[in-house]
Amino acid sequence: MKRITVLLAEDHAIVREGLRSLLGFERDIDIVGEAATGRQAVELARKLRPTVVVMDIAMPLLNGFEATRQILLAVPDTKVLVLSAHSDDEYVAHMIAVGASGYLVKQNSGQALVYAIRQIVAGHSYFAPSIAKRQGDAERRAREDGAPRGKPTQPLTAREAEVLQLVAEGAANKQVAAELGISTKTVEKHRQQLMDKLNIHDTAGLTRHAIATGVIENSIQATTD
Repeated sequence: MKRITVLLAEDHAIVREGLRSLLGFERDIDIVGEAATGRQAVELARKLRPTVVVMDIAMPLLNGFEATRQILLAVPDTKVLVLSAHSDDEYVAHMIAVGASGYLVKQNSGQALVYAIRQIVAGHSYFAPSIAKRQGDAERRAREDGAPRGKPTQPLTAREAEVLQLVAEGAANKQVAAELGISTKTVEKHRQQLMDKLNIHDTAGLTRHAIATGVIENSIQATTD
């Protein structure tokens, strides 16, 4: 029996414990690592090269969108299965665009999670039934309108996305610089580029944008300069 190695990327310890307990009953699944931040998920995926990463979206330091993109660039054979409280079409489309193989919501059953893991390991995609139905409806509408369904574009570079999240989480320029290993001047440059690209002119606006696009959860309060 071929073993399926799984990395859990989830910032809530109690949820990780539940997932570990649930998947621990499966003879063909091994939990090889757990990450509480997106940045840790990327580091562990590079080191452990798991078969599957079960990925939350709202992760501190690096959100699930960017963490997934970086993991699949570094370890292209790994599959990413999203497990999120968010099921908005924009979130789903964004995760598909960065390469996720499946998408479940936390209201789905444990049985659905196990089935989804096995499906994507077998080379298939798997989406929660409610999401799959919405996708099918959208594709039918697009065909009827005569326009192909396009993928969302991400105008920010990887570094700009990292800076955006840290700024929105309330980190000052010096803290961002220390976290990313770059100079304060470089952070200031990225912040200005962010504001220019997004047509946003203050930190509060960047925070609102980050919340609206799922980069951070609205429970995170950012400080303003």
